[in-house]
Amino acid sequence: MNGRKGFLTAAIFGTMFLAGSGLKAQTAGWPVVKKEMKPWTRWWWMGNAVSEADIKTSLTSFQQAGLGGVEIAPIYGVKGMEEKYISYLTPQWMKMLNTTVGTAESLGMGVDLTNGTGWPFGGPQISLDEAASKLIVQSYELKGGAKLAEKVKVKEPRQESAPLQFLTAYGDKGEVLQIADKVSADGTLNWSPKSGSWELYAVFNGKTRQMVKRSSPGGEGYTLNHFSHNALNTYLKRFDDAFEGSSPNVRAFYNDSYEVYGADWSEEFLALFQKNRGYDFRPFIREFISKEATTHQARLKSDYRETMSEMLLANFTEPWTSWARKHKGITRNQAHGSPGNLLDLYAAVDIPECETFGSSYFPIPGLRRDSADIRNVDPDPVMLKFASSAAHVAGHNLVSCETFTWLTEHFKTSLSQCKPEVEQVFLSGINHVFFHGTTYSPPKAAWPGWLFYASVDFTPANSFWQHMPGLTSYITRVQSVLQSGKSDNEILMYWPVFDAWNNAKGKDMPFKVHDIDEWLHPTPFYKNVKALQTAGYSLDFVSDLLLKKASAIGGMIRTAENASPYRVLVVPQSEMMPVETLQQMLSLAKDGATVIFQKLPADVPGLGELDKRKALLKDILSSLSFADSGNGVRKMILGKGKVIVSEDFQKALVMEGIQREAVTDSGLGFIRRQDGTSKYYYLVNHTAKVVNQDLPLNVGAKSVVLMDPQSGYTGSASFTSEGSGIKVKVQMQPGEAMIIRASSEVLTDIKPWVYLDSALPSIPVEGKWRLHFSNGGPVLPADKSLDKPADWTTFGDTDMDNFSGAGEYSVTFKLPKRKASEYILDLGKVNESARVWVNGQDAGILWSIPYQARIGKYLRPGKNTIRVEVTNLMANRIRYMDQKGIEWKKFHDINIVDINYKPLDASNWKIQPSGLAGPVVITPY
Repeated sequence: MNGRKGFLTAAIFGTMFLAGSGLKAQTAGWPVVKKEMKPWTRWWWMGNAVSEADIKTSLTSFQQAGLGGVEIAPIYGVKGMEEKYISYLTPQWMKMLNTTVGTAESLGMGVDLTNGTGWPFGGPQISLDEAASKLIVQSYELKGGAKLAEKVKVKEPRQESAPLQFLTAYGDKGEVLQIADKVSADGTLNWSPKSGSWELYAVFNGKTRQMVKRSSPGGEGYTLNHFSHNALNTYLKRFDDAFEGSSPNVRAFYNDSYEVYGADWSEEFLALFQKNRGYDFRPFIREFISKEATTHQARLKSDYRETMSEMLLANFTEPWTSWARKHKGITRNQAHGSPGNLLDLYAAVDIPECETFGSSYFPIPGLRRDSADIRNVDPDPVMLKFASSAAHVAGHNLVSCETFTWLTEHFKTSLSQCKPEVEQVFLSGINHVFFHGTTYSPPKAAWPGWLFYASVDFTPANSFWQHMPGLTSYITRVQSVLQSGKSDNEILMYWPVFDAWNNAKGKDMPFKVHDIDEWLHPTPFYKNVKALQTAGYSLDFVSDLLLKKASAIGGMIRTAENASPYRVLVVPQSEMMPVETLQQMLSLAKDGATVIFQKLPADVPGLGELDKRKALLKDILSSLSFADSGNGVRKMILGKGKVIVSEDFQKALVMEGIQREAVTDSGLGFIRRQDGTSKYYYLVNHTAKVVNQDLPLNVGAKSVVLMDPQSGYTGSASFTSEGSGIKVKVQMQPGEAMIIRASSEVLTDIKPWVYLDSALPSIPVEGKWRLHFSNGGPVLPADKSLDKPADWTTFGDTDMDNFSGAGEYSVTFKLPKRKASEYILDLGKVNESARVWVNGQDAGILWSIPYQARIGKYLRPGKNTIRVEVTNLMANRIRYMDQKGIEWKKFHDINIVDINYKPLDASNWKIQPSGLAGPVVITPY
């Protein structure tokens, strides 16, 4: 059990910490807090039915709960509130936006704005011509001397106006002709072959006709063609007009994950393909749509996908970011799901954003995870690293995450379940968390208020809201460290996107979160990432384009001016690699970098000048001469640097003196930051075991400080130097996190960290317990006397079974005399979070496993009183409402669905355990 001498509670220290508390970064204290270091939340405006008074009330409540900002996301409305709807971007809507920005600023909060309503981008300003496009291909057969009887027009319903893009004719003797110029305006083909049998393929620019999903009033309309710069300009002009030439003063404009379905074409495609790939796409249309999967077809589709990626980057992401600059804002973007290179798209914005969807398994004892209440999908930390890698490589400090989407079934998420999930996000390099989320709800709205269909309800109506400062202060402390200095990852790993693109299946290739079993998990890239991280190496991913911008200086690889340098570039097994990429890798080596190949690339992607590029690759590879260095490692000196080939990256890394962090041998997860003369290690114990040992760290130090993000307490650690590193004594329970700050200079203003190594026999907290319900509903149950604490759902009391809110357990007991310097209170099992008072003094919010607190400073000899305020889930009250037919599901569009997207019906739910189950004990040390 880890010791926390002078334990500061989450509530007390949180108040001091969030105000800055006068601590200076160069001392042993926490970094001074900025609003970005606090968690932010997505704030859904239902029907935009908002008022100035309620905006101010809501933001004040959010600020008091520890939130640092909101992201406004207009969506569909509430039934019965139609008269209060405000049409999107009207002067009245802009007035509400200005009120939000002004109020947030007065509260020290920030505001981001979704650059649209619902998702994806689109709306009434987008005509069908500028809406998302799809490729429509129709084929015809024609004999020599015959005329085509039918018109060259689209047969698909609702696509009659789709313009012809080109018409390719294939003769049975190998002839390929372009004959679109022979088609008249009415679709008549004025061409007839002289002889032979011909196949004709007509290509049209169709429309997906996808509408904005979950749009708010005034935001309805077609989805934007994300591959068209002109369409983007049309879309953004509506905002220019609404802003009337002045900035709305939001911090960032936001774009949600790419969910544009079936959009696989744009009129700009042919010209860009010809320019960038070096050949005409039109003669290959028959092969492109053929069901015969060939290697030649895979190359063609690789070129097609590369071009689509370039279009999305150049025609949408980059100009959108430039537009935001014009309005004194920055951009936040979710690139995942896009049919493009995720790393390039993430890197092109100011704040790349990933998302978690579903629930992860953690073997933390006592962590609740009911299989009936979770989706059958686990968030993958490697997927999250695409966003953080792009940020680190491009030199952006902030990386955000839409966090907790569908973490559990509605109304069944506890704060304790949030902790390991958000910690996994932090370990992936994320440092700017957004809750998913908070629905705008007028204070007068009947409980449970206005709700969004896919969120954890971080709203004042949630029974855990009064304990939210426990979670928010924890996140703030962690993010204050993870936003300080720069990332500290030593390895740069190439992502072989061309291996994914070189696939004959399908047309466009969206890299979706839900499809990682297809495009990510089976790859050597993924397997190497997992193996290196498990071994204790820190890494980021790099794309061909980002690598092109890199340089080697002093043996290190620099990817951007503000980016941390990397010690080595590793290239996992990749079949397809552009010659230009290989040349850049070798150029980095010549300038002093170390480049390690798992295997040398075997081929080049695409079709353009294929023989020439293959020959060039062969020449380059034949010019490389490696010497056997033993242990399966081959090496060659190239200029100032070296090129290495090793199927086992770890053997090559060890040979090059790049040490792993052996801290992972204990089962702990970690991430590092470098801040001036200090290096921070953020450690998390997601195992079932207590960690109580001297942990080795690859850093030299004169001072080492332990920083407890749960309580906020800091103290100088016990450590020894060993070689070029140190060993630090750390004690962590399952479910706990710890931050180690190792500095090359002596830090001041620091007290020793006191470790608890000798536990005396535990003391049961015995006496007559009283249970009193302080707030909640549907009704406050009557008080109850107890011989020992127990869940209030075990008493057979209907009012207690239906209740959601707070119940206070209190007891007066005698503390026997012990020769002890400290006492640890352990609440045992808590359903779901607690706040503790000892002899009237606030001992903190215990909101996660382990539910323990250091209380020696509050105890006194003889008689003592403990009061424990416990809040349960919202589920039991929702169950009661559905059983009684009380209407609360009153929302347009999708209304409220369960975790499987079926209409939510809680009437058959089991009663959720609620209250303090115990046992409650105090352990002297």
